[in-house]
Amino acid sequence: MHSNEKSRVVVAMSGGVDSSVAAALLVEQGHEVIGMMLRLWSEDCGEGGSNRCCTPGQMADARRIADKLGIPFYVIDTQDVFRQKIVQFFIDRYAAGDTPNPCLECNRHIRFEWLLNHALALDADYLATGHYARIRRDVDGTAHLLRGLDPGKDQSYVLSVLTQEKLRHALFPVGDYEKPRVRAIAQKLGLPVAQKHDSQDLCFLADGNYRRFLKEHAPQAMQPGPIVTRDGRELGTHHGLPSYTIGQRKGLGIAAPEPLYVLATDPARNALVVGTRDELGSSTLSANRVNWIAGAAPDGPFRAGVKIRYSAKPAPAWVTPEGEDRFNVTFDEPLRDITPGQGAVIYDGDECLGGGIIARSGYTGV
Repeated sequence: MHSNEKSRVVVAMSGGVDSSVAAALLVEQGHEVIGMMLRLWSEDCGEGGSNRCCTPGQMADARRIADKLGIPFYVIDTQDVFRQKIVQFFIDRYAAGDTPNPCLECNRHIRFEWLLNHALALDADYLATGHYARIRRDVDGTAHLLRGLDPGKDQSYVLSVLTQEKLRHALFPVGDYEKPRVRAIAQKLGLPVAQKHDSQDLCFLADGNYRRFLKEHAPQAMQPGPIVTRDGRELGTHHGLPSYTIGQRKGLGIAAPEPLYVLATDPARNALVVGTRDELGSSTLSANRVNWIAGAAPDGPFRAGVKIRYSAKPAPAWVTPEGEDRFNVTFDEPLRDITPGQGAVIYDGDECLGGGIIARSGYTGV
């Protein structure tokens, strides 16, 4: 979007500072702005509970911001599709022994599919969100996803699922700012959310406790089972595979002459595989459910930085595409916490090239 081009833009509002400032910046630039908030599924929603992304307080904040900015504001009931596409996915993947990232799926299916379709139905040109990321558009219309300017806040990892078609209709107005500057803009504009805390992940958990949630919603995934070494020696009992993370050392409840770490989970045997620090880590992974932001896989192996979780730094590696829907990664140095179910997201400097979901079959930790 060129700065002098005036467009109709739907802003995904959450009542938080980032989306509020995104809306304010767009109004300031003279666009026709419409605020939309998603009402998402949460535990106890029927009994007055609410998703932490859309509590009554946040809805009131978002509505107040919209009023202050003089823009229309709508709440869309998204509970059913969110329950089916995100919450059920979360339960199913944990039950299969993976450690999913629901934010990737939320951007894939909820924000940039369900909400984007609502925006386009209103004849909007763009859907804007408060994500810290940037888009560079070529003269021919090709869109490139770049990291947000604030390295501590960059959210390009969870946007790696976006396609050219989705990026064509996306705007990230706060991506060019650092977080303190975004708060300062909110303060200057007199927005009542200037000092509001950032929201946390896993918004649909009433108390943030995913282990308790899985015990209730996927009890089969939380069955105790053996803790074993790679050569099959049994050392103790675990309390359900989802309770452990790759690389974890504390809280295993087993005595051993040297510290032991979680190397892998083996869902087929419901076993937790542990070993010494020397055994931890892998130099390779395979990923599936791949999205190449350019629209097609690169021709052959290439050098890149690969992030294996949201908070990780990109690690130097060779990436080898295998068709359009799979790639293999060979890291220069072994990484300790490659975890099936998490995103493997590929960077060329500041540009996010896309990513996929780390596959259990391609993980050599077992």
